[in-house]
Amino acid sequence: MADDDTQETTPDSNTVKGAQTLMRALDILDEVIDGPIRAVDLARKLGMNRTTAHRLAHALRTRDYLAVTPDGFALGPKLLQLGVLASEQTDYVRIARPRMEALSAQTGFCVFIGNREGNWSRHLERVTGRQRLRVATAPGDRRPIAETGLGKALMLDDSEASWKKLWKQAHADSGTEADLEDFLTRMRAYKEEGLVRHDSELGDGVRSIAAPVRNARGAICVAISIASAAHYLTDDIAGDLADKVKQCADDVSAAIGWRP
Repeated sequence: MADDDTQETTPDSNTVKGAQTLMRALDILDEVIDGPIRAVDLARKLGMNRTTAHRLAHALRTRDYLAVTPDGFALGPKLLQLGVLASEQTDYVRIARPRMEALSAQTGFCVFIGNREGNWSRHLERVTGRQRLRVATAPGDRRPIAETGLGKALMLDDSEASWKKLWKQAHADSGTEADLEDFLTRMRAYKEEGLVRHDSELGDGVRSIAAPVRNARGAICVAISIASAAHYLTDDIAGDLADKVKQCADDVSAAIGWRP
């Protein structure tokens, strides 16, 4: 008969202990994301003893998931490699599509996703809304980036010097200095809100609301927008719609690793 102090080890108990160890290691990686941290601080923040924290951190180091710096443990080369590969393999349209469909079902409007190609914006995909009059923009269409709501959402992180340059590209044959100043004022407000409310300048009566999607590094990678004829997308519902567009963009951002 086993002594009272002897605990029998079973496959189930091994599985539980292994899962607990894995979760602790993942907790350590979560802490290191924000910058280098010492083992003693890891132990304090995660509520584990120093020996355990140090042992797990060094185990992660041996597999290159962590690196040792003068300021403590930091992200290792394996994690950096995985981050680059994940970014390269991310299919933004596939990830966004079900969320775009939900937004379209909620609002009834066309929903677009687009990316940036230098000084241009490219519409990548569209979910058609329920309105009788539909926006003519189709997947594959490319426009000067400062000319559309979706494009403006893609350039929210640019400098004001860049905004000026891009506006002048889009208005090479028209526009005054007063128009430029009005554009800059609106862009500052859009940047502050993290959302673009756009009325088409092409005389087609299209109105749109757009929000940027951010990747794990916090950089804008694509943007989501809804668009419709202005007499459908009216001022009295624009506020509620703006909240829904921003939430959709935030959901896509979270799905690709962004943490605000």
